[in-house]
Amino acid sequence: MLKNNKYPRTMLLSAAIGAAALGLSLQAGANENLEAAEKWVNDAFKRSTLTKDQQMQEMKWFIEAAKEFRGMDINVVSETIATHEYESSVLAKAFSEITGINLTHTLIQEGDVIEKLQTQMQSGRNIYDGWVNDSDLIGTHVRYGKVMPVEDMMNGEARNLTLPTLDLEDFIGLEFTTGPDGKLYQLPDQQFANLYWFRADWFEREDLKAQFKDRYGYELGVPVNWSAYEDIAEFFSVHVKEIDGERVYGHMDYGKKDPSLGWRFTDAWFSMAGAGDKGLPNGLPVDEWGIRVEECHPVGSSVSRGGATNGPAAVFATSKYVDWLRKYAPPEAQGMTFSEAGPVPAQGNIAQQIFWYTAFTASMIEDGLPVVNEDGTPKWRMAPSPRGPYWEEGMKLGYQDVGSWTFMKSTPEKRRLAAWLYAQFTVSKTVSLEKTIAGLTPIRESDIESAEMTAMAPKLGGLVEFYRSPARVQWSPTGTNVPDYPKLAQLWWQFIAQAASGEATPQEALDGLAQAQDRVMQRLERANVMPNCGPKLNEERDPQYWLDQPGSPKAKLANEKPQGKTVAYDELLKTWEEAR
Repeated sequence: MLKNNKYPRTMLLSAAIGAAALGLSLQAGANENLEAAEKWVNDAFKRSTLTKDQQMQEMKWFIEAAKEFRGMDINVVSETIATHEYESSVLAKAFSEITGINLTHTLIQEGDVIEKLQTQMQSGRNIYDGWVNDSDLIGTHVRYGKVMPVEDMMNGEARNLTLPTLDLEDFIGLEFTTGPDGKLYQLPDQQFANLYWFRADWFEREDLKAQFKDRYGYELGVPVNWSAYEDIAEFFSVHVKEIDGERVYGHMDYGKKDPSLGWRFTDAWFSMAGAGDKGLPNGLPVDEWGIRVEECHPVGSSVSRGGATNGPAAVFATSKYVDWLRKYAPPEAQGMTFSEAGPVPAQGNIAQQIFWYTAFTASMIEDGLPVVNEDGTPKWRMAPSPRGPYWEEGMKLGYQDVGSWTFMKSTPEKRRLAAWLYAQFTVSKTVSLEKTIAGLTPIRESDIESAEMTAMAPKLGGLVEFYRSPARVQWSPTGTNVPDYPKLAQLWWQFIAQAASGEATPQEALDGLAQAQDRVMQRLERANVMPNCGPKLNEERDPQYWLDQPGSPKAKLANEKPQGKTVAYDELLKTWEEAR
């Protein structure tokens, strides 16, 4: 069993609420709640890594813990994805019936979640009692001090309201929600990676394999590096062109000037190319955004300040994004947003995609799709994304979204504690396996290793194998180097759009982005609004000074397209299994 983030806090809970606390006797008047719990466990939560008796013990604990909050109206919020739809429609109702707390789980767009969170941070006015907020904001939460760290809650106000079987060590993403101070700030609720996606059925066709090897001199397979990805993109778009009478393309992306264009890059495009430093979960001292930190203080993103946002590796990555979009993707992709481009591979004419969110898995395995066999198995597979020429062993390789329960200090304590109970309910072992099956965004090792996921694996195109593999540790969210995610993230799409449209060269666009990021961090430094680890920008100096130093920012390589390299998918799975 893979354990990549063994959490060293096994004694967060006091002996008073140890495992024996699950044997609590229920107070009079709770019979209807117990009946509701039995109904939900029997009908909706049949698949669990716990026995039914263990599930009922957890439910009894929730009933008893909720007694002082019964009748309260509690509101929580998250972005709209399949996992949260399951929580909103199923788990919120179950929690309300089992605990007597009237829980409303609202779904809105991700950008709206961040906007409302900012409003509560700035105004102190309570908007929601609990938030599922991406761990991308961990650097923001650590520095502003507006969030109530989950660890502080567990050791303080929620000491007697923390589920004894929460089992933190079973979570696979806690390192992503832990600050540089070693404290747990958020509790993971769902997570998904962006991976390489490809049409395994086409890659196995003997005629296409022979044509590819004849043209490029090596085997058609899962690309290990960007050179191979580019060759495969060219092969399908330029040389194959049609399969079964349909126009096909070797690449898919999107390029419309839209906030989602920034996600394409902040969600670790540069890390795949190798722009940052070694170190997991994020490069240090320079991360995949190109922001350098010294101790915990951001000191710059421009190469002239020691950053890498406009360095040679980032320029290379952006150039490839622009070239591939224009040459190898469907023409309409240039005018698409993230949500418009997402369903395109399922339509059946895309050979591969370098950067594909596994959150789309559920929508890619529906019966009747051109990419699904008659027996329900997918014609496609997912694998680790290829790496660029600047990438080195020990570096992050891609992005993983970790939506996490987040609680604000400005929320009244009683409301925060009631929301904390619901948060724990949504990740409890009683319900977590069913939630994983519904949304395919696993958070627990025990669920990933379950017999149920083993049985589902053949229909999930490699998702289970990836999450069971040692490769998964190289995929991580935005890290703690980013001091204010909302302010900085909104800059990216505006400048990347300049490169995508041809309004500016990649170098010009990234120079503008790096300077804009530095200006924001300068303002934060001058305003002194961050009590913890605020920016302290380096003075500018000749960029060559930094390019001559070891690590990131990295000097331009003489050869940015080494020989293409691929691996057979079955061999890849075999190496994963051996590494476990």
